[in-house]
Amino acid sequence: MGLRANVSTFQTTLYIILVLLGIMGNTTVISVIGKSVLKNTGGGRNSDIILINMALSNLMVSLVRNVLLVISDLGLELYSSKVCCQLLMGVWVWLRSANVWSTFYLSAFHFQTLRRLAPSTGHIGLQRGAPKSLLLSLSLIWFLNYIYSIPAHVFSTRGDQNSTETLMLISSTTRPLLGCVWNFHSSFSGLAYVTTSMVIHEIIPIILMAITNLGSLYTLYSHGRASTSTLNAPTKKRVPAEKRAAKVIVALTVLFISSWGTSIISVNYYNYRRSTGNSSMVLLVLARFANTTFIALSPIVLAVGHRGLRLFIKSVLIH
Repeated sequence: MGLRANVSTFQTTLYIILVLLGIMGNTTVISVIGKSVLKNTGGGRNSDIILINMALSNLMVSLVRNVLLVISDLGLELYSSKVCCQLLMGVWVWLRSANVWSTFYLSAFHFQTLRRLAPSTGHIGLQRGAPKSLLLSLSLIWFLNYIYSIPAHVFSTRGDQNSTETLMLISSTTRPLLGCVWNFHSSFSGLAYVTTSMVIHEIIPIILMAITNLGSLYTLYSHGRASTSTLNAPTKKRVPAEKRAAKVIVALTVLFISSWGTSIISVNYYNYRRSTGNSSMVLLVLARFANTTFIALSPIVLAVGHRGLRLFIKSVLIH
């Protein structure tokens, strides 16, 4: 199974709780908001579709990847064939990459919505028809990330019991699972893929999220300073709702950046040190928890800011 971090019973229990919380939370987000989208055929449902897409990517990562990690941590040795390893490694990279860009798309969409709420305009800018461009954009995210995951399918294989990580791609795995390891033809090709993964799926999304959220906050600040005469009635009514949405999206972005940032620093520091001491084990454990923190806690953040989710949770608690 390769190099593994020795985790305590408490750490294993906490990780299991986070994985289960991610599965139940994101399933709730998909079902509750999905039901609302199917009932509501008017405007304002585009953001809900993006939330469903983000929650779906979170759920798929939990089911396909994190559940297997839990089973492995419980002591069950799992192995797979070479063909199955190639399939799984490709799927893991695909889901993690799509998960990152799906999260960024929520921030970018809200920034665009706020720009359409300019004080000088006479309309809100919501789309009333079928969100064809939105669905096309989301489909493009999944398709392009699938293309990117093809090398992960090709350059992977089944390792032996003594296999250890020589390259750890954050968008897919921090350690061998099911005996699946990377099998690049040369160190250069492996380093090129790792570097590309880090830049495209870690550094760039985080920078873009920070920029779009700062832009959203500045736009809301501009709305607050605008005189009453320059704001039409629909815009006045919409701005408070957008402010609440901005707070939720900023909270999601901060959670995402802190989670992924911790993982990036931990894994890459481990890669460069290449040591096997206690500090390296701590880094591997830290990276494992960081990779699932956003998936587990993002539904809670959404429940605070989304009216439909709050009403559903209240009804469950009451009954």
